[in-house]
Amino acid sequence: MFEKALDLFEKVDIELDDVTYTIVFNACAKLCNDRAMKIGKELLAKMPENYRNHHITSTSATDMLMKFGDVESAERIFRSIKAKGATVYGALMNGYNLNGESWKCFKIFEEMKEKDIIPDEIEWNILIGACSKSGMLHHCQYIVNQIP
Repeated sequence: MFEKALDLFEKVDIELDDVTYTIVFNACAKLCNDRAMKIGKELLAKMPENYRNHHITSTSATDMLMKFGDVESAERIFRSIKAKGATVYGALMNGYNLNGESWKCFKIFEEMKEKDIIPDEIEWNILIGACSKSGMLHHCQYIVNQIP
């Protein structure tokens, strides 16, 4: 299905908007193969600046880059987003878990708290997963005690 989405994207000449960017980034993230990396990174490089601050599109781009293992580019996208919500923080944290940098999740989580961004169950689960992956099982209880 995701291959077909990329086939269609390449065949049809459509005007790109936030929805199109998001769909293609999500398809590329799901496939995570050479073709998807090429299409996703080229599309991101050509994406106009006004879409870079779109919450959903930027979250999809961050997720895609993390799944490609391009942590540095994902962090750059994340830092460029002016109004961050819990979802984009979750995408970054999940990416750190995927790329063996689980310890960075705790720093990002603290940043969320400092900015009064309330995590939902997804971010809490990612954080507990980070505790497990990093071997900080004693820290899990501390995290669980913070869940409202």
